[in-house]
Amino acid sequence: MHLIHPLGFDISEKSVKRAGLDYWDKVEIEEHESFENFLETYSPKEKNMFFVTTKGKQVYSQPKYQEMDEIFLVFGKETKGLPEEILQKYIGQTIRIPMRPTLRSLNLANSVNIVIYEVFRQKSFAGLEEISNYFETSVGE
Repeated sequence: MHLIHPLGFDISEKSVKRAGLDYWDKVEIEEHESFENFLETYSPKEKNMFFVTTKGKQVYSQPKYQEMDEIFLVFGKETKGLPEEILQKYIGQTIRIPMRPTLRSLNLANSVNIVIYEVFRQKSFAGLEEISNYFETSVGE
């Protein structure tokens, strides 16, 4: 996970760690001082980068993620989304989750989950457990 400053939260806060619960220790975090600093290391055109926004040019399920080795999904702040100048510069790389026109957007956590699971789905859930081991053990033991 790449975090770009300024953050709208403190990653040392109890609530952030509680939100990650069992997964926090499994996340590799790379912090960047600014979006420009991030782009010095990762280039949107070279690295298959998508900017998730309600203003996206295509639906999040349209890109062919299964054909990509490395994918970057860029989300903005919960309250404001991505800055307008970033959206304008990378408008061709924007994706969106379809919503009813009269409804507000989904919260950030739900949006991230929807898009990430589409990437996993297109990649045949590589690296994830597809078959439950529930029935391999006796129920009630």
